Amino acid sequence: MSDLPDARNGEASDFFLSMGELRAACDFLYRRTGMAYGETKRYFIERRIADRMAAARSPSVQSYLAQLRSDDSESELFINSFTINETYFYREEHQLRCLGRSLMPELIASRKAGDLVRIWSIPCATGEEPYSIAIWLLENWPLVDAYHIEIIGSDIDTQVLAAASTGNYGERALSQLPANVVEQYFENPRDGNRRILQDIRESVKFTQVNLMNSRDMAAQGRFDVVFCRNVLIYFDEISRQDASQNLYDALNPGGFICLGHAESMMRITNQFAVRRFEDAIVYQRPER
Repeated sequence: MSDLPDARNGEASDFFLSMGELRAACDFLYRRTGMAYGETKRYFIERRIADRMAAARSPSVQSYLAQLRSDDSESELFINSFTINETYFYREEHQLRCLGRSLMPELIASRKAGDLVRIWSIPCATGEEPYSIAIWLLENWPLVDAYHIEIIGSDIDTQVLAAASTGNYGERALSQLPANVVEQYFENPRDGNRRILQDIRESVKFTQVNLMNSRDMAAQGRFDVVFCRNVLIYFDEISRQDASQNLYDALNPGGFICLGHAESMMRITNQFAVRRFEDAIVYQRPER
């Protein structure tokens, strides 16, 4: 592995990881993120390692693996290259309907006007999900101005967080939004993109958080609703259990968590109560 990989046009030239190298890279990724990769994803892994080695001017896989262990900046970029950031506005809209019709009314039943309600989107990728929550509540929940709604978007990937803060989106990201919502909450198009209005950008705070790091999670405080969708499918059983415990600890008693349609807390832990609402099945941390 002495030849530097050629990443021109995104292709690795004659680049191959030995089983030991593959295992070392996957172990590093697993320890840092909980994402479980292996031989079945070899091509995916090799492409990303080849690209990062070329960018870092690393002469061999072994030297690059050593760099990952000693260079926080490169390990961050390495992790960024493996995160999956497929998302768009109003994705799994039924959960947004559930938020407005069922979860928020239940949460505020014992609160008074002006009280804080905290909502967390983790992972938030390029921001479509937390911005969707803000827009949906403004459009569909009549009491939105009566309470202090705090929305946090968090992700391990620093590059997508930068994009989320900027708030520029293309046609595909906006494709599920009604035309009047696009016109009301986004600036006029420039170079094929629309930027979400400053007021909405300022209504969401973005933070870097590793779902598998209990200190990272605890530093964000507790939340009333957590959207954690389509990430646990990349974890193995042990990682899912650790993540579910961190998510449980991140909720206020009585708080709710929304998972992706292919995910179920019932297959991971019995700590949460299953709540079947009109629009969605969600999971609740018991009051006691």
